[in-house]
Amino acid sequence: MQDYFNEMFDGGAVRAPYAGLETWVREMPAELRQMKQAEAEALFRRIGITFAVYGEGGDPDRLIPFDMFPRVFTAGEWRRLERGIKQRARALNAFLVDVYGRGEIVRAGRIPAALVYQNEAYETAVAGFVPPRGVYSHIVGIDLVRTGRDEFFVLEDNCRTPSGVSYMLENREIMMRMFPEIFRENRIEPVEGYPELLRRTLASVAPEKCQGEPTVVILTPGHYNSAYYEHSFLADMMGVELVEGPDLFCEGGFVWMRTTRGPQKVDVIYRRIDDAFLDPLCFRPDSMLGVPGLMDCYRSGGVTIASAPGAGVADDKAVYTYVPEMIRFYLGEEPILQNVPTWQCAKPDELAHVLDNLADLVVKEVHGSGGYGMLVGPRATKDQIAAFAEKLREAPEHYIAQPTLSLSTCPTFVEEGIAPRHVDLRPYCLVGERIELVPGGLTRVALTEGSLVVNSSQGGGVKDTWVLAE
Repeated sequence: MQDYFNEMFDGGAVRAPYAGLETWVREMPAELRQMKQAEAEALFRRIGITFAVYGEGGDPDRLIPFDMFPRVFTAGEWRRLERGIKQRARALNAFLVDVYGRGEIVRAGRIPAALVYQNEAYETAVAGFVPPRGVYSHIVGIDLVRTGRDEFFVLEDNCRTPSGVSYMLENREIMMRMFPEIFRENRIEPVEGYPELLRRTLASVAPEKCQGEPTVVILTPGHYNSAYYEHSFLADMMGVELVEGPDLFCEGGFVWMRTTRGPQKVDVIYRRIDDAFLDPLCFRPDSMLGVPGLMDCYRSGGVTIASAPGAGVADDKAVYTYVPEMIRFYLGEEPILQNVPTWQCAKPDELAHVLDNLADLVVKEVHGSGGYGMLVGPRATKDQIAAFAEKLREAPEHYIAQPTLSLSTCPTFVEEGIAPRHVDLRPYCLVGERIELVPGGLTRVALTEGSLVVNSSQGGGVKDTWVLAE
């Protein structure tokens, strides 16, 4: 049986970060736990915290499972993570500015040209353009896993529109409402400042043509989108308008918002739609979600789009393997957080290794997300492995492979009581005039015993994440 690092228990003794929870858990009767769990679900339903799973019949909206047992980090653990996350966000943005400019990292032979310039996420429409403050990715979601007391790895980078921050905020709100006593007894760093931090970050990257206080909006594809709750939640919390494509129009080199008081100029658009749908005159001509002429306004400095079109090339899971090299190349530093060892199936020798060891590896699509299009070898059947091997042989460049990590576990409330379940962490790093993040992030938990897949679309849940104050 594989041995996993248990974040609460070390050799049967409670680890220091969780000492404040031991009595709370021990003294909570099963009936109270069940009542509180029902109360949490009722709150989520009343607030409307749902997500959609595409491809399901009927009403696809569902509640995301919420686990009441928090995950805890010490101040020292968080300091190290924060430094590593900020370092990575700086390097990723430097890479994006470079590859849409002179391409020095490619010229130096540190990353293959084809991997960048033939990447489907590379947008030639912004080549040669430097966005305000040189920031392409304004909200960087870094997915982290833990395998030991001091061992953290970056699983992947999300540089376009990382979702889930609304769950981070609502998890904390609901925990404070249900268990105010444990917040009185434990000194926990707050996360509720995130919306104001996000608004300030977005305002700080307003274009030079902006005069006065910048007008910020959130551009959503609409209420059928799986993350629509989050779009409306953030707009409410930030005090900005939530708009859809038809609410905006371009004129005179600027973007305008239709209002009951007449057109209002928009300076910063926090977009939650994909590049392909942003502007039918530049990208997909059949898009009904975007704003015709938006890219002309963007390139002429009339508006800022966050995150910038083209930022997705840094999300590519094959490009991910080169992030440590980016840190060395652009920052002259050694990576604080390590990558997971990764095989690029586009390389024949690495493909051969992956095909020989599929039963032990996790294989992912380079542009995949949400836990879709992946193979978890140790959990797969022989038929599934054989079918996936055929996919790899047909299009090896579409996949990478990684070892099956011993993800740490955190105590989780289950039907029979409390049991360890595997977790990961997505902190949200904001990049503008400054690089900042709130102490914590979204902990996702694999609720099925033994499962390593934490994505909500695959049956995962969420937890409140605590960072203890010093």
